[in-house]
Formats: sequence, structure tokens, C-alpha cells
Amino acid sequence: MLKKDRYQAFVDYFSKHQPEAETELKYTNPFELLIAVILSAQCTDKRINQITPKLFERYPTPESLASSTVEEVFSYIRSVSYPNNKAKHLVGMAKILLHEFGGVVPEDVKDLQKMPGVGRKTANVIASVIYNAPAMAVDTHVFRVSNRLGLTSNATTPLAVEKQLVKYLPQDKIHVAHHWLILHGRYICVARNPKCDICPISYFCRYFEKNNTPTVLLKKEAELAKKARLKADKTKKDKIAKELKKRAVQN
Repeated sequence: MLKKDRYQAFVDYFSKHQPEAETELKYTNPFELLIAVILSAQCTDKRINQITPKLFERYPTPESLASSTVEEVFSYIRSVSYPNNKAKHLVGMAKILLHEFGGVVPEDVKDLQKMPGVGRKTANVIASVIYNAPAMAVDTHVFRVSNRLGLTSNATTPLAVEKQLVKYLPQDKIHVAHHWLILHGRYICVARNPKCDICPISYFCRYFEKNNTPTVLLKKEAELAKKARLKADKTKKDKIAKELKKRAVQN
């Protein structure tokens, strides 16, 4: 299948079956989302959603967060990954957001990256989620799934993946395609043992094609047969050992 056909199949399927895909981080305004995304680096959305309600209640505005201390912020986020650094980032982010952007989360990716804790990926998330900008944030799920599906070729870095996706995806679908890839990678195309048997888009997946050729399937079948024989042999040996032990006790 040609790359353009894979992209068309990808967009067609998810546009029909998951048209309103969105982030699983819980927030009520751009400022809260910015905090949540900074915290989510190398941490699960589930964990972030557990700690943010109290954090948002304590720091509802950039002013309140900017005037806080790193130590106090740390007390609210101690259960996330790298809490010391993230506490520093949040306070620093709030100060710059307040003093340089008037407390309004900027739309421009370059402006977003001026704040501590906001790298290219985080900036792209904010730009796409809040402003529906054609920005593609590449995390481990996006990187893995896009390569497996065949949407990218020889893309060995997040930036390379981002450039290829942005090049081939329709501009008006880039912001939502980010969520399609993340959610598919989180629940179906998982890192270990992807759930190809229940995957609804395996028909255009390069990974599935590669791992389901006649040669590969015959090899898998042989491996399963070997495991079955080994299991049968072990069961037989265990039965014999049990019988010998029983006879020894009787004698």
C-alpha cells in the first residue's frame, strides 16, 4: 500500500469512528491545561488527573501560582515524576506567563517554549488542543504508532516523525490526529504485545502486514506446536513423577 493510501485510510477511519477525539487530561481553561501538560511529562494522565484538582483549587490563576514557592507547589505534586524540577518549572512558567504574556496562554509555539518546562512537544499540545493549530506533538505513543502503521518512513527522531505527519496529513486534521494516534497507542497498539487481533485498522498497518506473511505465520504456528509438545511432555513427566512418589510412599 502506498503511503498516501495509508494516510487516506487512517483519516477516513478515525474521522468516521472517533471524530471528536481529545486529550484525557482534565482541565477547564488554557492555564490549567498548560499546568497539566507540564506535569504529564514521563507520567500518566491518570496520575495527573488525580493530583490536579487540589492544585487547580490552590492556584486558580497565574498570579496565585507565580506568588507561591517551589516548596509549596512541591507539596501538591510530590507523587508525580520529577516533582522537584516540575515544581520549579510551574512557578517559573507562571511568572513568565504573567509578566510577558499578561497571564494569557500564547498561541505561538515559539512563545510557549519561552516558559520553563515547555518544550516543543508541550508547546504543540497546547497550540493544537487550545487553538486547533496544525501542530503535531510527538510522544512515545505517536512515535510508535505512526511508525508501525507506516505513516512515517525512516523517522528515527520525534522531530522527523512530526515533520512527516504534518506534511502528509490534511491541515484541518492534524490537531485531532494527534489524539487518534495517542489513544490508539494507549489502548490497542501498545508497546509490548500490540492487540493486533482486535485492531480495527490492521488492514492498512505495515506492522501487521510484516508480521502476518505466510512465512511468519508458519513460523508462529511451528513455535506454538513446539510449546504444546513441551507442555505435553512436562505434564507426562509430572504425572510419572507423581506416580513414582506415590508408590515409594506405599512401599
